[in-house]
Amino acid sequence: MIAENTQTQMRKGIIEYCVLLIISRGEIYASDIIAELKQAKLLVVEGTLYPLLTRLKNNGLLGYNWVESTSGPPRKYYVLTEDGRQILKQLDSTWHELAYAVTTSQSGAAQKTQN
Repeated sequence: MIAENTQTQMRKGIIEYCVLLIISRGEIYASDIIAELKQAKLLVVEGTLYPLLTRLKNNGLLGYNWVESTSGPPRKYYVLTEDGRQILKQLDSTWHELAYAVTTSQSGAAQKTQN
């Protein structure tokens, strides 16, 4: 139970960071975001993604454009705002710090077991 709670919290932060990274490359449709997350082995359903996109939009990190579709109704394509780009830079820095901390901790643990 404790591991599951920790895993859930870790996934929430990683998913948000990955969504911002994906959108930072240019306008993207929500189902394409899900496809990219799935390809990265982060399984996310629409019921998780849409509330996240709404929260990011309400916080001023995302905007969107409506684009006409030849196969149905217009589609909403998401883009990062300037505030979103600034937050992503901060998250990039945090990610590198955390990755370093984890790698260093793993290396230290491995060295102790070898001694």
